[in-house]
Amino acid sequence: MIPRRYERLKQVLSKRQPDLTVVTEDVHKPHNLSAIIRTCDAVGVFEVHGINSNIKVPTYSQVAQGSEKWVQLHTHNHIKTAIANLQGSGFKIYAAHLSKEAKDYRDIDYTCPTAILLGAEKHGVSDLAAKLVDGHIIIPMMGMVQSLNVSVAAAVILFEAQRQRLAAKMYDRVNLDSETFNRVIFEWGYPELAAMYRRRGEAYPTLDEQGNIKH
Repeated sequence: MIPRRYERLKQVLSKRQPDLTVVTEDVHKPHNLSAIIRTCDAVGVFEVHGINSNIKVPTYSQVAQGSEKWVQLHTHNHIKTAIANLQGSGFKIYAAHLSKEAKDYRDIDYTCPTAILLGAEKHGVSDLAAKLVDGHIIIPMMGMVQSLNVSVAAAVILFEAQRQRLAAKMYDRVNLDSETFNRVIFEWGYPELAAMYRRRGEAYPTLDEQGNIKH
């Protein structure tokens, strides 16, 4: 690996935010999924969660168009399981959902462990998801149209989260544990080799200071 690329990979990974994530519920249009994942990469989201209740809907790996190289993707069969797992890990989950209780998206503290739930393109989040999450958020609209495209809404909210986290200097420190950091660096730098080691059930080799495999 070229040392300059190794340094770039380390620089990007060191700014990843494992306690900021996005959950999509039946968002299946390829261009929307791809745009959401690209935005996640841009603001430093480490992993994304997707629920596809319709087995005919393509999974993230089929539509991410390369973005999955940099953002870890987890798929779930049911929204209830996904929400329970995240809440059990200490996340507050906020659904982009118009309701009487909904708050302006800028009034949320995104420096805490936060998951943003986005619903299907036409119908939004399900009634079940709306009941299970910790709160609802809205993006105030001043025009005739009362909603944004789901990928645009994701970008608006995520960049507010980034703004808050930048102000709190949360990008100035490494937020991943060393084991995860080293694993992901190897997977980013040597994706084909990483796949081979996984198939064999073997541990990844260590890298030297220049990003080369130690022998």
